Amino acid sequence: MTEAEERALRRERIRKIVDGLRIIDDDLMTNFFDGSNECMELVLRIVMDMPELKVMEVRTQKELNNLHGRSVHMDVLATDAEGRIINVEIQRTDKGAGSCRARYHSSILDASLLDKGEDFSKLPETYVIFITEHDVLGRGEAVYKIERCILNTGELFDDGAHILYVNGAYRGDTPVGRLMHDFFCTRPEDMHYTVLAGRAEQFKNGTEGSDTMCRAVEELWKEGREKGRNEGLEEGREKGLEEGREKGLAEGQKLVAQKMLAAGKVTLEEIAEYAGLPLDEVKRLRAAMPQ
Repeated sequence: MTEAEERALRRERIRKIVDGLRIIDDDLMTNFFDGSNECMELVLRIVMDMPELKVMEVRTQKELNNLHGRSVHMDVLATDAEGRIINVEIQRTDKGAGSCRARYHSSILDASLLDKGEDFSKLPETYVIFITEHDVLGRGEAVYKIERCILNTGELFDDGAHILYVNGAYRGDTPVGRLMHDFFCTRPEDMHYTVLAGRAEQFKNGTEGSDTMCRAVEELWKEGREKGRNEGLEEGREKGLEEGREKGLAEGQKLVAQKMLAAGKVTLEEIAEYAGLPLDEVKRLRAAMPQ
């Protein structure tokens, strides 16, 4: 096979990965909501049950630094017309959506919102929203609303901090159910909400958006190979350079295969060929993924 033919084959496989991406997938989500006030506004109006909410700004992959501890990369950070600060985290694994993580995100938000000497009463209202692939809290609800309260009386503490969990597995005939259906759609024409469908169409089939997603997937493939190589080389300094290189290549191949498995729409045989792994190893990686 010539180099040109290999490039064409890789582009075709990347195109298949892009076709299989959903809003819930990190690779699409980051680009999907970045700067799109309209799409984020629709999502927040539904999950927060605030039909009049107006989004003023949306940023993705915003890093909030903690000089004395762990910093946080936030999937989406939005501001609305009432000054509310809203962090939306989209999580496919249950482990990444634990209650302590929600607490930490809320605390990091608070710590970033006041200048030195500013009165605590100036803290804006904040929301931390986790949209999860599964029903993490396991009660069958569409949206879980978590607030601090006075246990003695049951009254809300009313400190302005709110945490919501959205059950991505919910498919009831409600606005949230239809929204979650759209989050897991691979085809824009199957989506309920035209705002989301139009944005998905742009990234799936529009020239500029499609090129953006193909480049993003290509970069992830390269990043996985490079990360694995670097990790192997580092270990190689202790255990022998050649062994390290081999381990690096193997880890890179595994990362590529895992990304392609998560995206779907590509056969196991194609993943094995593209990642350079035995078919049995690809099957083992698929079996180990969260259901």
